Amino acid sequence: MSEQTERSFQKQDAVFLNAKSVSKKNARWHKDIGLGFKTPTEAINGTYIDKKCPFTGNVSIRGRILTGVVKSTKMKRTVIVRREYLHYITKYQRYEKRHKNIAAHLSPAFVGVEVGDIVTVGQCRPLSKTIRFNVIKHQKKQVKGSKRFQKF
Repeated sequence: MSEQTERSFQKQDAVFLNAKSVSKKNARWHKDIGLGFKTPTEAINGTYIDKKCPFTGNVSIRGRILTGVVKSTKMKRTVIVRREYLHYITKYQRYEKRHKNIAAHLSPAFVGVEVGDIVTVGQCRPLSKTIRFNVIKHQKKQVKGSKRFQKF
């Protein structure tokens, strides 16, 4: 019962716990979010409870799908994703670097997300004051030798 860390009892909404027959082999509910993204094995086999998880909770992914680099993992189940892009200045016929920071919910299904990793986030309903995105894919940081502007 390691998932019971909050004051209220944590359970999945789609699972009925008080069944008269005692068969708990499929007591975990998960879903495929579609859009070509696979459900992580931790979401299928894990024991965590997260109502804001797109794989095991009540959140649907719709709208934009964005990719960026993780800049901060200091918050609980939340990461800051930095997206860098080039903006064209017509007067000088040159580009300037710009960036946006996006707060995204990080499900416990993604283990080992660190600063510098590349994540794909999908838009969902507002989960809090600033969070409107959910992490749906994770790639480890790739080490490159040259120091120059990169998309990610």
